Amino acid sequence: MLQKFGFTQYESQVFEVLTASSEPLDTSSIVKYSHVPKSKVYEVLNRLVEKGLLLTSFQERKKLYTALPLDTTIDKLTREFQENVKALKHREYTLTPSDDRVWTIQDHPAITSLTTGLISRAEQSIYLSGWSDDIQPLLSELERLNDQHIKIEVLSVGEVNTFLSDIHILVPMEKHEALERHKLIIIDEKEILFAGLEQDTWQGIKTMSKPLVKFFTEFFFHDVALTEITKKYENTLMKDEKIKNILMKLRY
Repeated sequence: MLQKFGFTQYESQVFEVLTASSEPLDTSSIVKYSHVPKSKVYEVLNRLVEKGLLLTSFQERKKLYTALPLDTTIDKLTREFQENVKALKHREYTLTPSDDRVWTIQDHPAITSLTTGLISRAEQSIYLSGWSDDIQPLLSELERLNDQHIKIEVLSVGEVNTFLSDIHILVPMEKHEALERHKLIIIDEKEILFAGLEQDTWQGIKTMSKPLVKFFTEFFFHDVALTEITKKYENTLMKDEKIKNILMKLRY
């Protein structure tokens, strides 16, 4: 009977037995008349109780079950059906973006425009690293978004003027031979754009691939940590030639 309303066969069998019985039944009687296996009957009864179709009580240490009156059950199922139809009518369906492809892009102006577009879509956080002349033009917009409670954190190679509190400045040394021009932006920890200068041509990738987004997010905070540690302990670190040589080879 209840199978037409989306219930399982066992649920329907148990409910029919309890509806047909003029007296409450214990589990042994329910198993006997419904032919639902004893190993399944407790699970079935619990589901029907949770759905509000059964009443329970105890008598002489036995748990007894009885079904709601049939007209009450019909009214309940009718109300639930009408509520579900109403909810279905007002529900909006959208597909969650799941583009794991890696897109490539060339040309510095195009990469700059793409960066601006990504910033405009941010809802929760923006992590940005790069050289100061690329970052400075973006700071007024980043400051505005920061005032709207979007988390902004910036790592700049070279000094910039900004009111942002989470700003990290790396001033490169003359011996920092491996330091390369780059740009990394991470939006809401869901999408990244990474670009660098290769043979005098800017080339970049953009992706929403979760493993790559996670990698570049960790890469960003790795750079931030190195910058702050180097800044705080610079005098000590630079006195150690081995550590100094390692730091000068880093590409952050």
